Amino acid sequence: MNNTNRLQDKIAIVTGAAGGMGEATARLFAQSGAKVLATDIQFEKMNVWVQAAQKEGLSIACILHDVTSESDWQAVVSKAVHLYGGIDILVNNAGVYRPLETTEATSLERWNQVLAINLNSAFLGAKTALPHLKKSGRGAIVNISSIAGLVGGNGAAYSASKAGMRLLTKDQAVEFAPFNIRVNSIHPGGVLTPMTEALIPVDPEQKAQMMQMMCPLGRIGEAIEIAWGRCSWPQTSPPT
Repeated sequence: MNNTNRLQDKIAIVTGAAGGMGEATARLFAQSGAKVLATDIQFEKMNVWVQAAQKEGLSIACILHDVTSESDWQAVVSKAVHLYGGIDILVNNAGVYRPLETTEATSLERWNQVLAINLNSAFLGAKTALPHLKKSGRGAIVNISSIAGLVGGNGAAYSASKAGMRLLTKDQAVEFAPFNIRVNSIHPGGVLTPMTEALIPVDPEQKAQMMQMMCPLGRIGEAIEIAWGRCSWPQTSPPT
């Protein structure tokens, strides 16, 4: 599949773009012709690959961003509008994973932290970007949820936050439809990102067993597959 010009001249904000799915999405969007503002609280890490992408001729910039902060969201939206003239796409990808933390083991502080990063951020992003998405007349919001938003067993706060994002998406899809703004959520299973790498066993046999348990395909997903909104690649390699 040729990704050239699929998003020509569209303006996109992608959060959580220091690495993993956020980086893959922001880079793919820029390769597809979009003008991208990548955001993350890990600015230095993100800035390294963004500068490299700029040298490749991609239209992409980045900004420090705490997604739980309303004032930070206002700064991000203002920068996107200043740089590119508007906003067509918002990808709420930023998140934190606290694996298998039970209700009993979860403090109220941790609960609030996880929901603030994983769920409140998507609300703030949509609310802040909405006036510009309306002006676009062709707006789109993509919320990166998780399989944990569909089934339990992934930790009380994490599962609740991702389930909340799923229903927030559904509600906003109805609410924003009159403005020609599409709102969708993606629910990945296991994906190889900096957050999940530490959870994968080093021992090859243990790793193989884990992959068989987690994924029917017998392998963990790759960030670029989520960026494309696909679950598997054809025989030919994906575009880079």
